[in-house]
Amino acid sequence: MDYDIKDINLADEGKVSVEWANKSMPVLNSIKKRFEKEKPLKGVRLGACLHVTTETASLMETLKAGGADISLCASNPLSTQDYVAAYLVKYHEIPVFAINGEDTETYYRHINSVLDGKPALTMDDGADLVSTIHGQRRELIEGIIGGTEETTTGVIRLKAMAEKGVLAFPLIAVNDANTKHMFDNRYGTGQSTIDGIIRATNRLIAGSTFVVCGYGWCSKGLALRASGMGANVVVTEINPMSALEAVMDGYRVMPIAEAAKIGDFFCTLTGDISVIRKEHFLTMKNGAIVANSGHFNVELEIEGLKEISTYTGRIRNYIDEYTLEDGRCIYILGEGRLVNLAAAEGHPSSVMDMSFANQALASEYLVKNSRDLKNIVYSVPEDIDREIARLKLESMGIHIDTLTPEQEKYLNSWEIGT
Repeated sequence: MDYDIKDINLADEGKVSVEWANKSMPVLNSIKKRFEKEKPLKGVRLGACLHVTTETASLMETLKAGGADISLCASNPLSTQDYVAAYLVKYHEIPVFAINGEDTETYYRHINSVLDGKPALTMDDGADLVSTIHGQRRELIEGIIGGTEETTTGVIRLKAMAEKGVLAFPLIAVNDANTKHMFDNRYGTGQSTIDGIIRATNRLIAGSTFVVCGYGWCSKGLALRASGMGANVVVTEINPMSALEAVMDGYRVMPIAEAAKIGDFFCTLTGDISVIRKEHFLTMKNGAIVANSGHFNVELEIEGLKEISTYTGRIRNYIDEYTLEDGRCIYILGEGRLVNLAAAEGHPSSVMDMSFANQALASEYLVKNSRDLKNIVYSVPEDIDREIARLKLESMGIHIDTLTPEQEKYLNSWEIGT
C-alpha cells in the first residue's frame, strides 16, 4: 500500500483521538452499522480530498464499512492532523497522502496520488480534486460516476463549471443540505473560528471591534459568537439582502474601506479573492489582527501586504507580523488559511456528525442512481436531509409531533376554508 504521511508511529495517538470524536457522532455511527450489513459501496473506488481530522477518520471508517476502496489526501496544507493520517494507514490500511504544512507542490502531488487510484467516486472539500481531473487528468473521467462537495467555495466552483457546460459528471452539493450549512457552517464555523483566533493570539474579544467580511451562513455564525463574547461586530457585504439581514440582526454594516480603519480583529468568510487588499492594510490600526475562515487564503491579499512591509516574521505559533513603513504592525493568523483548522481543531465532532452523514448517504445515492443523473450539480435529496435531522434528534433524546390524519387532510386540500 502506497502512502505519504509524517510518521506512522503517531497512529496510537490518533486512535485515542478518533475514538473520542466518535463518541459525539451518533448519526454517522448508526449509518456505519447499516453500511456494515448492506455494503452499498462494495467494490467502489472512492477518492477523497478532505481535511484530515479525527471527524474525517470517522467518515472514512463508515465508507470502508460500506465496502468502499478509499484513498485520501488533504484539502488544505495546514489542516492535517498527522496522528489521524497515521491512524488511518496503520489501523484501517487506507492510503493517506497528507502531511501538515506540506508545500503547494506536495499538495498537488498528493492529489494526483489519490487520482492514480482511478476513483469511480470523488469526495471534495473545495473542488480541487474535481478541478484537477477536469484540467490535468481527463483520462479518468470515463470511469467516474459522480462525486460530492462539502463546501460553499467548492459548490460555487462546480456550479460555474456546470453553467459553462464543462462539468463531466454529476456532483451532489453536500454543503447545500440544511443539516450541513445550517449547522456546520453556522454553529461549527462560528465556534471553531473564535477558538482558532483565541488559541493563536490569547487576546480578549470583549470590547473589541470585530469585522466579519461576508454574511453567509459561516459569517452569521462567527458574528453571533463574537457578539456573544462582547465584541462590537461590524459586517461588510456586497449583497444588499445579506447586508440588510445583518443590519436587522443588530450589526453595523459598512464597506471594507471604512471598516479597515476601525477594526481590531478581521476575519474573511466569503469564498472570493482579495477581500482585504493592500489599500485596506494601509489604513488599519497598529496591532490589527487579520484571519481567514473561508476555504482558501486568497481572500487576503498577502502578497500586497508584503509589498508595503519593511519586515515580516513569525512571532508566535500561527502569527506572522508585518511591519509597515511607518512602524505599524499587522498580524496575519495561520498564513491566511482556515484559522479554525490552522490554529485549532476545526468543527466540533457533533456538528461534523451531520455533515459527514450527508457525505456517506450522498455517496450511496450516487452509486444507486448515477445512470439517471445529468452532469450538473444536485442538492442532497430532501428525504436524506430529513432522515439525518431525525436521527440527530433521536440521538439527543428529543421527540417531535406528527400530523394527525385530520391535519394531513387539511394541508392537502383546497376545499376546506378558514
